Amino acid sequence: MKILQLDVNNITYELIKPEASIYEDSDEKRASIDDTLALLVSVEKKDTEGTAELAVKEAIDTMQKLKRERIVVYPFAHLSNDLAEPKEAMHIIDYMFNELKKHFDTKKAPFGWNKALSLSIKGHPLAEQSKSYGAEGAEAKHYAKAKPTSVNTAIVRKSDMSGLPEADHRTIGEKLDLFSFQEVSPGMVYWHKNGSTIFRQLVGLMRELLDYYDYSEISTPVLANIALWHVSGHIDHYKSNMFIFDSEGENMGMKPMNCPSTILVYKSRKWSYKELPFRTAIFDHLYRNEISGALTGLFRVREMTQDDGHIFAREDQIEKEVTLLLELVNKVYTTFGMKYKAKLSTMPEDHMGDEKLWEKASEALKKALDANKMEYEVKEKEGAFYGPKIDFDVFDSMGRTWQCATIQLDYQLPLRFGLTYTGEDGKEHAPVIIHRAILGSLERFIGVMIEHFQGKFPTWLAPVQARVITISEHENGYAGSVYKALRENGIRAVLDDSDRTLEYKIREAQMLKVPYMLVIGKKEADSNSITVRRRSGKQEHGVSLGAFIENVKSEIKERRLEQ
Repeated sequence: MKILQLDVNNITYELIKPEASIYEDSDEKRASIDDTLALLVSVEKKDTEGTAELAVKEAIDTMQKLKRERIVVYPFAHLSNDLAEPKEAMHIIDYMFNELKKHFDTKKAPFGWNKALSLSIKGHPLAEQSKSYGAEGAEAKHYAKAKPTSVNTAIVRKSDMSGLPEADHRTIGEKLDLFSFQEVSPGMVYWHKNGSTIFRQLVGLMRELLDYYDYSEISTPVLANIALWHVSGHIDHYKSNMFIFDSEGENMGMKPMNCPSTILVYKSRKWSYKELPFRTAIFDHLYRNEISGALTGLFRVREMTQDDGHIFAREDQIEKEVTLLLELVNKVYTTFGMKYKAKLSTMPEDHMGDEKLWEKASEALKKALDANKMEYEVKEKEGAFYGPKIDFDVFDSMGRTWQCATIQLDYQLPLRFGLTYTGEDGKEHAPVIIHRAILGSLERFIGVMIEHFQGKFPTWLAPVQARVITISEHENGYAGSVYKALRENGIRAVLDDSDRTLEYKIREAQMLKVPYMLVIGKKEADSNSITVRRRSGKQEHGVSLGAFIENVKSEIKERRLEQ
């Protein structure tokens, strides 16, 4: 059984005409359902009620975690080439429908019809999760019990990315050899050399800016006794998204956020009002137990790295600190050629702490936005459980928006953790905490950026910045010296001195979206020059290697968008 599980704002379908030898009669020719989980189901040969039962159990679990009330079972034959006979498929789908309606408001689209289908998916428009049930699924459930010496190539394998759109970051990522997903680590990224290079460049950009803004980079353990998460309130408000386990009788949690452990760094010493603000930055791994149905490539993962930061400040410093953060957001997104808009999110229903402090915090953020003449939209009841926030929706090259940067003002956690500083009056006062992330999850931002640039990264970001290409083996010696000079000057270069044709070598470099191709033939070798071919196809002959190196180094240093 193959299932495409979609968390949707709306699913609408209209019956066109019967297309199977057996189909269900229906007086309802059109249906539109809001805020529901849609299960697009292909029933395969050898599927049984037992197979359907596995799918139903997981759907129930997903519904409970998403807190959904409605679910739609939608027969969808396009997920498999090994379909069951119509009569058997209809029986299995009816079984799923009858089981699910015991728990939820359940609707089933009529079986055997050609239907016009429209979907509005929550989050990213390509967000989806496919499921397989049956013998293969049963084998996967028992994999953890297999002996270390056993061979299980059916399970130790890369996740299948076939069938995705060409513009999807997962398709581009596979073609450029940036990353992979392995079935043994669901929702976790295996970074390959090229993807790891991009990751390091992003971290390098942020570290450079954080040094300028006087941040102290720290790192904290990934594990902590759940007592820490009780104090922070995560057990009350975030437990279902945490990985919690027993270790020798001690309940431990993997950190889903950096704030509680960062607070312990602050608490490790006494502070004076003169030492604030204390700005911290952290790039540690975080772990969130996202439901499997929400996992979507780099956009939603279980292991992530945030360019996270926390500012411990006095109340009178809030406006200045938020102003500096607005400046930082602008610097970062201008670097990528991305525009953005701001949203002010207020106290949610599920919150902690005194509502008067919430009002105070919301007003402080509003004042900072107004002082900086920044336009913003108010999003009622969408703040974090500990404080209001400013979120930024970033526009990519295709006009789509992504929520990336965030600035959150927190009066609650300083009180829960008993944070203090000695004021000018000699008395103890509680600081505020400004939580902020600029790129947000680096995994998610890289996914956004891949689709924004469609893999044609600016030179400073490109995994390979220049590819040296020989026309014949007679130029290999000179080409080798060109390659060495590029590497010695910090340019990420590759030498292609294979015996393949020049056309093949250029086509391969273009497919890998390398910014610069340096073509070396007899003429170039004799004149100690190079022919420079840009990714766009523009070509320049007789270029001095020294001049090229200096121009590219300048382009990289300035992080230019245009070649």
